[in-house]
Amino acid sequence: MQPKNSLISLAIAVVLIACAATTAFGQSSVTIPHSSIAQPSDAGVRSHTNIQIMAAPTGARAPNGGPPYPGLFYEDPASLACIYSLMAPQPWPKDKGCNPNDPTLNNPTGGSQAIAVVDAYDDPNASSDLYDFSAQFGVPGSPKFTVVYAPPGNPSGTGCTAGPATQPAEDPTGGWEVEESLDIEYAHSMAPQATLYLVEAQSPYDIDLFCAARIASQLVAKAGGGEVSMSFGSGEFPQETVFDSTFTTPKVVYFASAGDAPGVLYPSASPSVVSVGGTSTDRDPVTGSFILESVWQTTGGGPSAVEPRPTYQNHIQNIVGGSRGTPDMVADANPYTGVWVLDDAVIPDYGTTYCGASGLPPTPCWLIVGGTSVASPTLAGIVNAAGNFAASSADELNTLYRDPGGNFNNIVTGSCGPYMGYFFSNNWSFCNGLGSPNGYPNQKR
Repeated sequence: MQPKNSLISLAIAVVLIACAATTAFGQSSVTIPHSSIAQPSDAGVRSHTNIQIMAAPTGARAPNGGPPYPGLFYEDPASLACIYSLMAPQPWPKDKGCNPNDPTLNNPTGGSQAIAVVDAYDDPNASSDLYDFSAQFGVPGSPKFTVVYAPPGNPSGTGCTAGPATQPAEDPTGGWEVEESLDIEYAHSMAPQATLYLVEAQSPYDIDLFCAARIASQLVAKAGGGEVSMSFGSGEFPQETVFDSTFTTPKVVYFASAGDAPGVLYPSASPSVVSVGGTSTDRDPVTGSFILESVWQTTGGGPSAVEPRPTYQNHIQNIVGGSRGTPDMVADANPYTGVWVLDDAVIPDYGTTYCGASGLPPTPCWLIVGGTSVASPTLAGIVNAAGNFAASSADELNTLYRDPGGNFNNIVTGSCGPYMGYFFSNNWSFCNGLGSPNGYPNQKR
């Protein structure tokens, strides 16, 4: 064990590296779009995205330009694959620094069966954005991609209304559109051979989103199994256990973002969902070389106020007590170490227009996006490519918790929110769950 003073020095060094990187990259501010701002009255009624956005440098407009850009070291599919040891041979990519601008890094190539991502509102250019993103980064193969409109949810919130579904409206703030582009681009890039569905709910109200989750579950189950990613959430509420059955379709494993602020979100808190938190990927601001993965200080997580401890967390009851603890897994989410996303939305929040000029048609451009909305589709894709296809989320979680072994990177640098005193114990913490992937978790051999 390192001396306490050494650990403190390391933590300070990481902070300084992150600050230096921010200065070097020329990005000093992050916008939290209205779609990601929760209101106290939203809990159990309306969900929000978990994205934070930075504009790309001037001139970063598609098709005229795109990453990589010299001196900018934000993550892309190949750099994430390197950091999480997804591509053979190993360990040479990490030894070279997992630099996003290194053309020798390889993209993931696996995946099968299906992944469905669930979001609110319509993204009218989802398909073209996905194809252009894949071409820019050399993601292999042509996306097997379908947009599906979900009908409105029924008043009980446990199903869908009868009748045909219509195309949802667009989000006037642009936030949900960025969310959708992020979700499909990173789910696809981590498992490019999987069939991908974007299931669009009529609105961000929970009754519509939970209906869309049921539609997504049916699509994935019909394809033989796979994953459903939900990057949305709201604060916990007393009746949430009624909706846990939404996430129990056989042959489907569910993922949900744990949030971008201290505390617990639903459906991330459901014991039938893999709760996904966030980290920072710390790099040398001059060379871009990957140094280590640290805690993202504002990641969501903590003990549920409603859901009891599931059996797969019995061995960490000294940490979580009688409550379901979140998150289960983590991946990059800090917006200052965020990922490249291609989208054509106009985002008028806070007077900032990211893509195109105010009042004019959108122009596709590159954004740097963070938040645990990055981590959920990324991990859904990684688990898909691992090829396990568990019978349920509980089955997947039982396997992961039973023998985490070398499946995860134990993240011991940094702290999060009110859990500053909670460090890894029994290979788990409120900041980082079991950790981030170290290769494909429990990969099918």
